[in-house]
Amino acid sequence: MNGQNRSDIYPGLEVDIILKKDQRSGTLTRGFVKRLLTSSAYHSRGIKVQLEDGQVGRVAWIVEED
Repeated sequence: MNGQNRSDIYPGLEVDIILKKDQRSGTLTRGFVKRLLTSSAYHSRGIKVQLEDGQVGRVAWIVEED
């Protein structure tokens, strides 16, 4: 599931994000959402979040639970 809809994302969710410095390479960083930074319901490049470790980026993918 992609991370373009705010309603799909909540604190504690495991996600892959793209950090600002990794936008060109597309390198993903995995972590758990601490808080949502985008206030709009939808964003074409992904909802911006802060991970529990403090890193900030846009959600590229929501990690599916098995």
